[in-house]
Amino acid sequence: MPIKIPDTLPAFETLVQEGVRVMTETLAIRQDIRPLQIGLLNLMPNKIKTELQMARLVGASPLQVELSLIRIGGHKAKNTSEDHLLAFYQTWEEVKHRKFDGFIITGAPIELLPYEDVTYWPEMQEILDWTETNVHSTMNVCWGAMAAIYHFHGVPKYELKEKAFGVYRHRNLKPASIYLNGFSDNFEVPVSRWTEVRRDDIEKSDKLEILMESSEMGVCLVHERRGRRLYMFNHVEYDSTSLSDEYFRDVNAGVPIKMPHNYFPHNDPALAPQNRWRSHAHLLFGNWINEIYQTTPFDVEEIGTDL
Repeated sequence: MPIKIPDTLPAFETLVQEGVRVMTETLAIRQDIRPLQIGLLNLMPNKIKTELQMARLVGASPLQVELSLIRIGGHKAKNTSEDHLLAFYQTWEEVKHRKFDGFIITGAPIELLPYEDVTYWPEMQEILDWTETNVHSTMNVCWGAMAAIYHFHGVPKYELKEKAFGVYRHRNLKPASIYLNGFSDNFEVPVSRWTEVRRDDIEKSDKLEILMESSEMGVCLVHERRGRRLYMFNHVEYDSTSLSDEYFRDVNAGVPIKMPHNYFPHNDPALAPQNRWRSHAHLLFGNWINEIYQTTPFDVEEIGTDL
């Protein structure tokens, strides 16, 4: 089954060209199927790029998925036009009456700020609390994962001496996990962050389980045993060129930055990087979508009523 997104969303044509099945509004109405309702709270500055990355992974599922784009109401985006936001996004205030089978909270380039200094932190806290009653399962990514695990479990973040930046080997710690079905014993994941969470703090809670970890970069993926929440601290959703885009952006701006680790062939920035994480990104999101489908109520309005 295809993913249902607005026909005029910029990601639409790209997804079609990549072979992702995309459904128009007209076709969706004809099918007597309840699509999974997935919300994407997009906190990234370049919202169009993030929309494509997430829609690509969610749309690869054999299930019919309806993706809703959501933004923070009181925050003005600097790198996405107001026309795009008005055409395709709703604020959380406009959707908070709804129930969602799945909800994705992205990263944001504000890692070095204390949570309480983030201008939209009060609204973020409201959203995180709301997911407990209005969302069946949540995928929190990068800063979104750090914010969520801090909010729910008090796990702090720590500033790194230098940016964690590159493609790193990770270990599959829980091969029997429903979320790691089909995963290799070890695999590569893109990393791009200035902060980290630490194993010692996570292990203080018996509610949390570490699923992926790197000997160099630390914890990557955490599962909440009873809360149907995933915390992904790195970027499996990245495009092949995402790290090079960040690298050349900073080089051109005169910002000190090291070449991303294990990324460019032969460490030569003139050579195009190869994507070595795409299959595991699809596995993770496919497993997440499948688990949602297996466990979510048939009537979406019943989500949260079993608490």
